Parts: sequence; structure tokens; C-alpha cells
Amino acid sequence: MARTGIDTSMLHKGSHSASYFDVTRAAGEGVEIVDFCIPCNPYFPTPEMFDELTRDLKSILKYYPSDSATITKKLASVLGLHPQTVAMANGSTELITWIDHLLIKESVAIPIPTFGRWTDQPMETGKRVDMFPLQERDGFRLDLEEYVEFIRERKSRVAVVCNVNNPDGHYIPRRDVIRFMDALSDLDLVVVDESFIDFSDAERYPSVGPDAVIRPNAVVLKSLGKNFGLHGIRFGYMLANPAISGKIAKMLPKWNLNSLAEKVVHMIQEHEMEYEESLRLLSRDRRSMGRELQRIQGMTVFPSQGNFFLVKLPNEWSGVALRDYLVANHGIMTRECGNKLGMTSQFMRLVVRPAADVDRLVDGMMEYAQRFHSRSAYDSDPLESAGRRWAEPAYEEQPDNLIPYPSHRGGAGGEYTARRAAVG
Repeated sequence: MARTGIDTSMLHKGSHSASYFDVTRAAGEGVEIVDFCIPCNPYFPTPEMFDELTRDLKSILKYYPSDSATITKKLASVLGLHPQTVAMANGSTELITWIDHLLIKESVAIPIPTFGRWTDQPMETGKRVDMFPLQERDGFRLDLEEYVEFIRERKSRVAVVCNVNNPDGHYIPRRDVIRFMDALSDLDLVVVDESFIDFSDAERYPSVGPDAVIRPNAVVLKSLGKNFGLHGIRFGYMLANPAISGKIAKMLPKWNLNSLAEKVVHMIQEHEMEYEESLRLLSRDRRSMGRELQRIQGMTVFPSQGNFFLVKLPNEWSGVALRDYLVANHGIMTRECGNKLGMTSQFMRLVVRPAADVDRLVDGMMEYAQRFHSRSAYDSDPLESAGRRWAEPAYEEQPDNLIPYPSHRGGAGGEYTARRAAVG
């Protein structure tokens, strides 16, 4: 059956997706794996940057890194942040763990579906997790006013919101997130997880990081691994006022960051233009991929501001069977969402990739669809396709009084150019 030689039983073990390394080790010789599962930036680092990392690999692996405080200070300098407002860790999940241990005392509210560690981590330590279900009929869009009412009714002491949300890709305008933080200023903590926000082009300045650090109970999480396409390094950081960030930083090990992370932090400043270009290319690919997926008859494609799409499969399709079929016959890894709270196996999350990879994905889906239909699943006009379509939300103009990012992060004239809608 399998053209790739991959035993798909490996995909059914555990609650998380099989790792890329598990899949590639199981593949036959010469099989190329295309990853639509792990939400990674495909355009960054550039080949030249990888060449530089390769040249320095011996010293990177041979010698100890600087301590975490030194690396964090350098990151803050590069990003134009005050070092006392930053805590850097071995991935954003390490920060979620410490936030749970140190700052979540009783209960936490979280919309679902979302990133699983926000529900799993507090439950593992016996906290009450108040789950606010997002509705498919609303396109899984989060209504912040309704969420605040839910938090008040449940008397939750901590509130979390992921912006951009994973897996649906919904984006909340910055002004609305600021209002949300201010409406809950009496809570123990308000967390805004911005792990995917760099991929959004809805606003020029989408992050509330500068706003969180001047508030008494707000935390913003960032994931450098996702943004920079370097999941294997495991590095992320949080922004908060010095009291909160200092409390987390004191609990982190002195050498919790590796030498490869340190090297990349020092490279960021030299490659800002390449990073901004990678975001522009990804925005272009997101539009193109969305159009291609919408041509599959019976599939619902939800609008996204992330580097992924949430899709609902046609009724007769099985997400588990499709996932197994694609990896076994086409060497394509996908994320079936049946194990996500608030989702079923009819949903898949598909990472944005270049056009050639999308063609391969669509070909595999068309081939899978032939077992259900005699005619092609890819022969109709997108606007006439049977699946329900969600319109892209319209984002209001930014008010003039929002705190800008440091000017050196942008292009000509000090503007943060990657935040404009990409053309093409």
C-alpha cells in the first residue's frame, strides 16, 4: 500500500503528532517529506544564514553559551526592549510551565480550541480550567466582550488569549486586545500569547507587547522558534512589567539557553531585511494557498492571519484516514485536529507552504477524494464550491495613540514595513 515505506501506525501513538524525525527515519530511501504539520517559517533563515551556522557549528557545539541574562540582554537590545521587561526561556512552553507554577494560583480561563499546553499544563497541576468554547458557526472567532462576561461569571483569576489563535488563525485587532487587558486589570494575570503574531499582516503594529509592560498584571508570550523557522533551537521570551518578568527570570536556570540560540540572537540584527522579506513571501503564499484549498469541493477553509489554515473536510472524509493516506502515499505530513479540545477529526490544520508544495498537497487530496466521487473534487470555481466560505474580517484603522515599535526595526523612514498587507 505505502509508496513511502512509512508505517502509519506510528501516527496513532500518543496525543501529539509524530515528530518530523520519526517520520523521516521511517520513510524509504530517497523519500522527501513535505511538512504541512509543524508551523514553521519556510523562508527563514536564508541559505546564507544556514551556511554561516554550519561554518560556526564546531564552536557552537563545543563551548558553553553565555548565561541566560547575557543572552536576554542582547535580545532586548536587538528588539529595542528594556531588558528588565524580558525573560527568555527554552521555548514558550517552558514559560507556560513557570507561569502556571508561579502566577496561576486557583483558576484560568482559556478559549478553545487553542494551543493545548494552555489547558493541559494547569490541569496537570490541579488548577481549575474554565474553557470558553469557540463556535464553528462563528468561524471560531473570539468575541472578547462575551469572553469577559464568561470570566466574570466563572470568577476566573487568570485569563489567556492567543492572538493569532492556533489552530484557526483568527486575529484580534490590537486596540481590542488592549481594551480586554484593561477590562481585566483586577485579575491576578492576563496572558496574551503572540507566538504567531509576526505572520499577521492585518495591522502595521499588531503586538500589545509595549502595552503589556506598563500594566500591572499583563504578560505577552513570543516564540522565536516559530517566527524564525527554527523550532529545533527551542527559544522564546515573555514581556511584562519588571516585577512579573523578574519573578519568572529568577526561577529559570542560569544556563537554560544553548549556544545555537545565542548565535541566532546575535545574527538577527544583521538579517532584519531578510526576515521582513520572509514574512512578505509567507503572506503571499497564504493568499495563494487559501485560494487553492477553496477549490476542493465540500471543504470549508477558515480565514487565517497565521502561517497555517484550519479546514473542515467534506462530510464523508476522515481526518485520520486522510492524514495516514497523505503520509503513506505522498510523503506529506499534516495535523489532524481530533485530539484538540473543541475540535473533531473533521478538522485539519495545514501549514502555509510554497506553491509547489501546495500543488503536491492538493494532488494528494484529490486522489484521496476519488474514493468518494467519480468526478474530480477540484473542478469547480471557488465561489461555486459547496463548502462554506468565511469572509476575511475587516480590521479598523489603527488609532494614533498606540505605542509604536522601536523605529530601527522597520525599513526606510523607520516604518515596520512587514506589517502592511503584502501585495502579490
